Amino acid sequence: QVQVVESGGGLVQAGGSLRLSCATSGSIFRSSAMGWYRQAPGKQRELVASITRGGRLDYADYADSVKGRFTISRDSAKNIVYLQMNSPKPEDTAVYYCNAVPPVPYWGQGTQVTVSS
Repeated sequence: QVQVVESGGGLVQAGGSLRLSCATSGSIFRSSAMGWYRQAPGKQRELVASITRGGRLDYADYADSVKGRFTISRDSAKNIVYLQMNSPKPEDTAVYYCNAVPPVPYWGQGTQVTVSS
């Protein structure tokens, strides 16, 4: 059974920090590249950060809009994926989801992040 639970969202001031967590179960997440996606009101869901297994090291990639501010990491032993959000901006306000990359047809409830100016 596939399960994804995102947490850690909330209200944060611009320039602050927040860490999102994603607890996963299911073999697809243990073997896949994982990513954080977000969907703002009236906009399409977009991939903002991904992490791919690369031998001894993982490889991370970011959307230009968050590069240098967000950091994705994973604890493979616990099947948890994190997103450290530093210096968030009001335009980062969205519901954040995690999923495999490319995504599987199962989405968790997401976690709301609201950045105030």
